[in-house]
Amino acid sequence: MEPNEVLARSGFARMDLKQLKTRILRSLERAPRKSPMLSVIVPAHNEESYLGATLDALNRQDYGNFEIVVVANGCMDRTAEVAREKCSRLVTLDAKGLGVSRNLGGRLATGDLLVFLDADTILEPHALRTIAEQFTRRDAGGTLKGQPDSNRFAYRVIYGLKNFMHRFVVRNGSSGVIICWKDQFDRIGGFKEHLELRENSDLIRRLKRFGGGYRYIGSTAATTSMRRYDQLGVKHIVWLWIKLWFLSLFSDLSHRKYEPVR
Repeated sequence: MEPNEVLARSGFARMDLKQLKTRILRSLERAPRKSPMLSVIVPAHNEESYLGATLDALNRQDYGNFEIVVVANGCMDRTAEVAREKCSRLVTLDAKGLGVSRNLGGRLATGDLLVFLDADTILEPHALRTIAEQFTRRDAGGTLKGQPDSNRFAYRVIYGLKNFMHRFVVRNGSSGVIICWKDQFDRIGGFKEHLELRENSDLIRRLKRFGGGYRYIGSTAATTSMRRYDQLGVKHIVWLWIKLWFLSLFSDLSHRKYEPVR
């Protein structure tokens, strides 16, 4: 039998590569999945006031196959002491650096899935299980539904808009949580360490090169501190983000700095 005849009988001759890839991915999704190992990476800079609650919430998860990696960077307070008994691995760096800390945590992680979690963000008890069940190989990067740690109306409106943008993929951003596959994270070299603005969107954009999409998981929430809004004011922060979004359309924001609030 000629090779072309074999292909014709098998159906591959009538199927382009994109269709073949789609069928393979769907077959993999229908197959029973083992529970993936999750590595939760928490970069922390002077976070003694918030980190304990974040780690306590992780240690209350109803999903057991995970580790916690804390990277305390440039701390002048008790951040490392707070983390020491509440995480799987603690790394301390002399200098402050979010991108450096995330990348180091990603390299040290042993899990299949990486969950980058802000030090002031608290997950619900079923969050890691939900991530393990809903984030698949068809996804390149993603986040959870975000909610503020305050019932103030303005904050609820802000997060309502933010969740809308993430859910309908208006913007590939995050709400204190970024999810991705470790092998893909390693292949692109992780976060661009010089970026302090839009670094999350940049990471997800590069991860999409592997063919996956953006996943918004709305069935569990991440509760984030609104301290930046409390200290600087809602109008100031909203105006800042509008200005940065407008500037990003016409200029390079790679060298702009993001001032921390503690």
